[in-house]
Amino acid sequence: MGIRVQCVNYDAIDPAAQARFWAEVLGWRITSEHEKEWVLEPPAGSAEDGIVPDILFLRVPADETKTLKNRLHMDLRPEDQAAEVARIESLGGKKVDIGQDDKASWIVMSDPEGNEFCVLRAFTAEELASF
Repeated sequence: MGIRVQCVNYDAIDPAAQARFWAEVLGWRITSEHEKEWVLEPPAGSAEDGIVPDILFLRVPADETKTLKNRLHMDLRPEDQAAEVARIESLGGKKVDIGQDDKASWIVMSDPEGNEFCVLRAFTAEELASF
């Protein structure tokens, strides 16, 4: 089929701040900066460059704050979950409780504007070997 996902869009009251936060979290680059739209792309020349969808942060009015749980969110798979959660907290992310079980293998977090995302456990050696 001749179709692919080009980008994922997030509404943002402050698209510049959101883009900077996510660029730090993901290690991506900001490739476009406009008053109403900031764009993130994977590192140039990386395996993800040109394949993984870009992320756009689109300005919305200040009274359009997020009020409910996201209908779409990112799941991040780090090599070290605890270290990554601590790093994301140092960047302004927060752990949040949306009713997940205490035994969940993932940690729910939110970005500075309250958008939830999950930090998953690392793959085991056996799981990595199966790829």
